[in-house]
Amino acid sequence: MNTELIPAASCALPTAAKPSRSAAGWKTCGERRAANAGQKVKLSGWIHRKRNLGNLCFVDLRDHYGITQCVVDSSSDLFKKLEDIRVESVITVDGEVVMRESVNKNMPTGDIEVKVSDVVLHSMADVLPIQVFGEDNSPEELRLKYRFLDLRREKIHNNIILRCKVIKRMRELMNEQGFLEYQTPILTASSPEGARDFLVPSRLNPGKFYALPQSPQQFKQLLMVSGFDKYFQIAPCFRDEDPRADRSPGEFYQLDMEMSFATQDDVFAVMEKTMGSIFNEFGEGKKVDQAPFQRIAFKDAMLKYGSDKPDLRNPLIIQDATAFFNNSGFGVYDGKAANGEGLRAIVIPGAGEKPRSFFDKLDGFAKEEGFGGMAYVALSANGAKGIAKFFSEEKMAELKNMFGVKDGDAVVFMGGNKKLISKFAGKVRTKLGEELDLIEKDAFRICWIVDFPFYEENEETGAVEFSHNPFSMPQGGMDALLNKNPFEILAYQYDMVCNGVELASGAVRNHKPEIMYKAFELAGYDHSVVDNKFGGMINAFKYGAPPHAGCAPGIDRTVMLLLDEPIIRDVILFPLNGKAQDLLMQAPNTVSEQQLKDLHLDIKSDALA
Repeated sequence: MNTELIPAASCALPTAAKPSRSAAGWKTCGERRAANAGQKVKLSGWIHRKRNLGNLCFVDLRDHYGITQCVVDSSSDLFKKLEDIRVESVITVDGEVVMRESVNKNMPTGDIEVKVSDVVLHSMADVLPIQVFGEDNSPEELRLKYRFLDLRREKIHNNIILRCKVIKRMRELMNEQGFLEYQTPILTASSPEGARDFLVPSRLNPGKFYALPQSPQQFKQLLMVSGFDKYFQIAPCFRDEDPRADRSPGEFYQLDMEMSFATQDDVFAVMEKTMGSIFNEFGEGKKVDQAPFQRIAFKDAMLKYGSDKPDLRNPLIIQDATAFFNNSGFGVYDGKAANGEGLRAIVIPGAGEKPRSFFDKLDGFAKEEGFGGMAYVALSANGAKGIAKFFSEEKMAELKNMFGVKDGDAVVFMGGNKKLISKFAGKVRTKLGEELDLIEKDAFRICWIVDFPFYEENEETGAVEFSHNPFSMPQGGMDALLNKNPFEILAYQYDMVCNGVELASGAVRNHKPEIMYKAFELAGYDHSVVDNKFGGMINAFKYGAPPHAGCAPGIDRTVMLLLDEPIIRDVILFPLNGKAQDLLMQAPNTVSEQQLKDLHLDIKSDALA
């Protein structure tokens, strides 16, 4: 074999020097242990780091499988050659496995090293724009521009590997439960599913557009109508949404599932087994809520937690305080109650001895949020503080009894617009949980949010709108649509929530054309619009559709939670940035005039300004 070191300036790699995994002695960089001492090996990988001690040159060689320390003595001709090769260059070394004088217990291969007898340079690395070894504090934009380097970093590399393992296990769990994997179309019709579509112009049909699917919603329902029973797919979804820490713009993946002749309980059983197993197997020993997961009605979630995505690791509970402020003696809040505003209370165990500055800070937070301030009662050893001075002894007894306040506790009160107070109380709950370090650690607390309102009122126009999925079955069916106030109708719709993150959404589907027409009619869509937008699906329902239901946990969010990553982009191979740009591939970008001509498109000059 040609063992000559290739000069850095050379681009050519002799055929004889190309590494082959079938070559005798070839091993991965994470494979050798003390039992292999004395063996001849061939290792290929990237130079992770180098250390020149004068008489010895140490090279940590890294591949996908791990790191092995390699060593060259200064008396060797290879010493100067290795010294001149930059970190992150790709090499192959031949050598002998020997025991290390100083064991590195932080490395799986820390008992041994490879005494190098030959080196082949395959690719010399330029000076790095971001660091691969150690901590890197480069701006995210730079990391995304050089994502291929960022992916070499141990943390990000392992994040992606875990993602692969999670997807593999999801497939196994769904197969074990009798589900089959099907692939649904990527090019489809535009559909009002709650987010903006990505549109694809049609060359063969001028002036018309495909849309990338926001989800496989209609297709998976059509599969049920087609006689398939249990469907799943690791499905790509495309939504032109603004980015958030827990939402990647552009595209994401979900474990999409649907089943025929299924109730809400049937879906829950499948998802609890699947997602429960995922969190138990990949949660690194963290506590996981066991099935059946707690079910919380939407109305109760908004009252008790101030959110339909409650973090159950936070023990604080919000309570309705409206009835308490009925001639309580504290005029400000009595007036709010009389004016029909909402009032909420949060009991803080053990906070009775907190200084006034603690409560003043909460008061300031309320004012910043536009809620005029907050009030409190603190039951300290020196007596009751805050607005307790306005209450009689009987009222104080009522306070303790109504809210469960004990000596040494405190309770904070807040009031405001009925439609807004719940969410604000939720923010206060979160703030208190974080500042007082009340959030349960090393735990995955999972629940179902159920009984969502089917419709909601448009705040600007007062119009009736779907609150979530328009394909959900309304509770009570046609009778509810005909006889109930639309805003009182509930849907067979549900979300799976873990640690305050919406992990999955699903519903029992509306499979009856007459109910679907009526449901859309109440939301302002006439029959022609429904036929135009959902013609394929509603026409299929006319030829015998089974009751069906489904759900779709987000894969990106699942992995994000398992790894406790604050930013979802760190669990995605090649994510877009906060402006929905791919900095590595320079997308989106302009296209040629000929491409536009082929698609019968013209770009207005003001759009480029």
